[in-house]
Amino acid sequence: MHNVDLDLTIGVESLSKIEGHAELEVKVNRGEVIDAKLVIDENRRFFSDAVMGKPALAVPQTVSRICGTCSVAHLLASIDAVESAFELKPSEQTINMRKLLMHGTYVRDHAMHLYLFCLPDYMGKESILDFEESQHGLVHKAFEVKAAGNLLATIIGGRPVHPPLPTVGGFLKTPADAEVKQAMAELKKARQSALEFIDIFAATESSFKSETDFVALTNEDYDYVDGEICGTEGGCILETAFDHYLEKVVIPYSQSRGFTYEGKPYMVGALARMNGNKRHLARRTRKDVGRHLSRFPSFDVFDNNLAQAIEIVHGIDASLALLEAIELRPEAPKKPQPKKGLGIGVVEAPRGLLYYKMMTGNEGKIEYVNLVIPTAQNQVKMEKDMGALVQEKLDKGVEKAEIKKQMEMLIRAFDPCMSCATNFLKVRWSGK
Repeated sequence: MHNVDLDLTIGVESLSKIEGHAELEVKVNRGEVIDAKLVIDENRRFFSDAVMGKPALAVPQTVSRICGTCSVAHLLASIDAVESAFELKPSEQTINMRKLLMHGTYVRDHAMHLYLFCLPDYMGKESILDFEESQHGLVHKAFEVKAAGNLLATIIGGRPVHPPLPTVGGFLKTPADAEVKQAMAELKKARQSALEFIDIFAATESSFKSETDFVALTNEDYDYVDGEICGTEGGCILETAFDHYLEKVVIPYSQSRGFTYEGKPYMVGALARMNGNKRHLARRTRKDVGRHLSRFPSFDVFDNNLAQAIEIVHGIDASLALLEAIELRPEAPKKPQPKKGLGIGVVEAPRGLLYYKMMTGNEGKIEYVNLVIPTAQNQVKMEKDMGALVQEKLDKGVEKAEIKKQMEMLIRAFDPCMSCATNFLKVRWSGK
């Protein structure tokens, strides 16, 4: 049994491989982990309170400011909720453009997380800045893939972060044919690099397994803007019923609340999507990454990285197939009629299921809003897995420095988004 020193403190300063501020406290008594706390200490910003009494049509561009990294997901989820409350059905072209915008966001966001934050762990480096000269090609390929996602999101949404063009009822502008052709060319160019990265993330398989329920949107196209909510341990439910299955978990030492699904910890994100939906990946993606799909369903949280790597290729293939099949033409947004109503909006943000519930009054102003964020849904499981991981490593006699490294990697594998501020993680150990 590994002996943990009394009152030992391990600090990891200026960790720049997760989004936001977090602190982890692990208590060990006689070699046994007795408590593990993940403290999300971002200041609350009260966006739910800020939109109360505001016109629902103003809400999407407001709540997108919750997070720069996840701004597209917040924008589209809130638009979906407003349209639901006002009983407005978007056009087929609008739905297709939202799918394309999300695919571009996924390529950009996953590339940033995997290639810039996680890749150094797989290469035995602290940062991409430490890569050998012979590895610089990986960095160039990383930015090539990320740029392709940025371009697709830009031509559809107006810019990749806080896009101004999506609105309730449609889009304010449609991309020109020349812009579409340029985006398609960049996606095709980036595809081979994205495939090469999959092999890197598939080369290592962790011994750490943690069985749980995985919850994600499910549809026939593996897109991120509609579908039923399905769990791997149970059946599927309608979007409108989701909050009936959730139970809030008050975490007094954290700024974030947690959730359980049907009374149990669960996980959302790329691993949840891949475990439940891999059969719906783009046909070309399934063909080229088939040897890796047998890894799923997986209870290895570190396979969330592999799932994200596969989703990048899927995003490229699905976008190319959609752009080749449709013709985007100028189309004015449908005009909403503000009214009293209840609206539900659900999308798959890169980090998992994002749920919006709104109630509007007779003038179409917000009377109630509830947001369920992916990282909050994962918090209970993150704490549970962190304690289990530390216990496994202690039982194997792993040195504290290596345990600390594995803890950091586990946090990164969940891809939590506390905020888009300066990143910082402290690991505090106390033992007897």
